[in-house]
Amino acid sequence: MNAFLKSGKLSADSAGASGSSTKKSTTKKAPVPWVEKYRPKTVADVVEQSDAVAVLQQCMSGADLPNLLFYGPPGTGKTSTILAAAHQLFGDMYRQRILELNASDERGIQVIREKVKTFSQITASGTRPDGKPCPPFKIVILDEADSMTNAAQAALRRTMEKQTLTTRFCLICNYVSRIIEPLTSRCTIFRFKPLQESMIYERLKFICTEEKVECNDESLNTLVETSGGDMRRAITCLQSCAKLTGQYSPIKIDHVYEVTGVIPKEWVDNFMKACASTDYNELRKYIEKMLYQAYSSSTFLEQFNEYMIKSNKLDDKQKACIGQQLGLISFRLQDGGSEYVQLLDLGITVMKALKMKTTSK
Repeated sequence: MNAFLKSGKLSADSAGASGSSTKKSTTKKAPVPWVEKYRPKTVADVVEQSDAVAVLQQCMSGADLPNLLFYGPPGTGKTSTILAAAHQLFGDMYRQRILELNASDERGIQVIREKVKTFSQITASGTRPDGKPCPPFKIVILDEADSMTNAAQAALRRTMEKQTLTTRFCLICNYVSRIIEPLTSRCTIFRFKPLQESMIYERLKFICTEEKVECNDESLNTLVETSGGDMRRAITCLQSCAKLTGQYSPIKIDHVYEVTGVIPKEWVDNFMKACASTDYNELRKYIEKMLYQAYSSSTFLEQFNEYMIKSNKLDDKQKACIGQQLGLISFRLQDGGSEYVQLLDLGITVMKALKMKTTSK
């Protein structure tokens, strides 16, 4: 500081110290979401989707890669599979050989005519800069392809046909029925199934070990159940729970309910008890109490529907009566109906169904 006041310049030692401190600050790694951090690095790491993995492994060993169409529920590994294959095929040339367009990009007919067509017309060499051989083609990945307009899909059809020597296309979607038939006939189609609960449980357990997160089996099983076969959702919820509790605190089932938005089972059980009491005022007070907790009514209807189907206390006629009204109430909620009124309607319907059983006896 004295040297600076006298000469107006920093000394070499202080400058070096400041330089080293800036270097240390710049080399600090940015936090990475666990979904990206634990994404499969190779095709062999992809679990459950045996057909797609078998075809891609043949391509790794020298066979030609066809145009691909992956469809199935979200979080089942569609994008991860093709990205892992591209990394294995092209190595360091990955960014030059891949064009990836997802749902955040505009994929109208103009984008297909300009961006996709221009990229697919560029020829590719069969060797890497380090001299190793690689496939002499590029890959265009169109994620969420079912949201493309019919005009864009029609324009893509001709591009796929003309650029077969230089480009391969991989279409990824949730609903194959929204892809026009001329595109599906040009692709090898693979259906990605929802992942088994045991697979998701093992992956979450592995991540907990790697990240040093304490999570008991009950919490992990709840995360697996609420994911519905969606690995991405399960990992994202696990990371959110870990951030919510802190580094040295265990993840409890209440934290899982808080993050996933799942309503605790006792609320559904107590709703049935309020209906069984046949007291309208008690039912009304209970619904008000539940809405004060800010639980989602649509989520409650889904959980109540599952509870009703698995219940042994209701016969088939009662389940049919309640289920018919459940569908109507769900439609009204989506149409902007009052949550309080619709849940009251459901409660009164359950009361009538329970009376139906007692009168039949």
